[in-house]
Amino acid sequence: MAKVGKLVLVGFMGAGKSRATRKLAPRAGREALDADALLEERLGEPIPSFFEREGEDAFRARERDLVLELLERPGDALVPLGGGAVETDEIRHALADHTVLYVEVDPERAWARAEGSGRPLARDRDRFFELYGRRAAMYESVADLRLAWSDVGDGHPVFVGPGALEAAGALWPRAEGRAFVVADEHAERYHGDALRQALSERVEVAATIVVPAGERSKSLAEAERVMRELAAEGMQRADAIVALGGGVAGDLAGFCAASYQRGVAVVQVPTTVVAQVDSAYGGKTGVDIPEGKNYVGAFHQPAAVITDPQTLRTLPEAELRAGFAEVLKTGLLAGGPLWHDVQAMPPLRETLDADMATATRVIFRCVRHKLDVVAQDEREQGLRASLNLGHTFAHALEAATGYERFRHGEAVALGLRVALRLSERVVGLDPAVGGEVQELLERHGLPLHFEGPPTDVLIEHADRDKKRRGDRRNLILLRAPGDVVIGAEVPLAALQRAIGEIRES
Repeated sequence: MAKVGKLVLVGFMGAGKSRATRKLAPRAGREALDADALLEERLGEPIPSFFEREGEDAFRARERDLVLELLERPGDALVPLGGGAVETDEIRHALADHTVLYVEVDPERAWARAEGSGRPLARDRDRFFELYGRRAAMYESVADLRLAWSDVGDGHPVFVGPGALEAAGALWPRAEGRAFVVADEHAERYHGDALRQALSERVEVAATIVVPAGERSKSLAEAERVMRELAAEGMQRADAIVALGGGVAGDLAGFCAASYQRGVAVVQVPTTVVAQVDSAYGGKTGVDIPEGKNYVGAFHQPAAVITDPQTLRTLPEAELRAGFAEVLKTGLLAGGPLWHDVQAMPPLRETLDADMATATRVIFRCVRHKLDVVAQDEREQGLRASLNLGHTFAHALEAATGYERFRHGEAVALGLRVALRLSERVVGLDPAVGGEVQELLERHGLPLHFEGPPTDVLIEHADRDKKRRGDRRNLILLRAPGDVVIGAEVPLAALQRAIGEIRES
């Protein structure tokens, strides 16, 4: 993906293209050229009234002329197009010279936003959904990347798709300052040069700080080292940290960004499955202490997230397998189309090699689910806790084994098994779901059982969970895929039994 040109936003009516453009353009130092707004100025009246009087063919001709003119203008710009612009052949052809971002929206959400808006094509529900289905394939065909907009705080963009790393300069969300890369050693080896080259097209890359791979880098000592290096390199508040790597690099760099000079911007560039589907989004940052995982941290939303599924191809097989556990967890939480995608997925290596479109779609749907949840509950006072399905036991297992025996995803796989066993007994989950999850874990090479530490030690660690409230043992359980129970009270005996059932016999 070598295209730059303008950043052009496409997507169905009600997707939020104009809103994202208004928010992103001034931050990125780009001009905003809203095709619909400029067309109304040229027409001298609202689009619906012109559309009604002159008809769709006349409207499309006027739209075509304006869009082609906008795309030919010199200079950087963000250009959101009307929902039907991609149906015009000349516009689709012209988009080949520009970086096209697909702003996807669920059809039900689009209908809720568009119904009653006066748009001629949003009056009949059946026709609206038929139109959505026809245009969706066109958006896919012209898009280079997908764009989601996080509504937390001031909001920020999330770019997802093959080639996103190569386009990092074009996607850079800031109009001033320099970039300081904090990368784990593996991500630096495979992607550091490409990222710096891409960024240098738009921003000065002042320094790169490399951290050792692995959970042990998520420490106060390592955070101090990174921040002292940033200070030595002269980082200022107008500058930004770029976190390159997996969840460890993202959490550590985010924590440093939240703390350094009381807060600087951070751009997340995740390169592992866990980071691309979960940890890079939502603003949680932190480091571990011996008493617990992520016990020291802060909420610090990124300025942007740039997610390139192609970087996953450089991961070792064990890391890919472990990452699938977070995909599976998100599918269980979201239900619906994402759960169906997850059920049908072959092993990730096969998907990445043979069907990058499916890999991108699944990652993007995981991202959208997390962004939707975080938008409703940034500080984890309620709904956001659902994202911890299976994680209480997973974190306990990691802590009890010194963060050395299990990859995070392997621990999550085992934690999901515990959570689903408890869900069957406490909230009535159909045992068939647990059976299907077991089959999926086997298919993707994840563990079904574990050996040591003792159950009482694991429960002791679980009881230190920072999300716990008071003396009650409340966990995230599942009634059905897409139907989550937050804070279900679980008897000690039931938890002991569930752990015992997945212990290696």
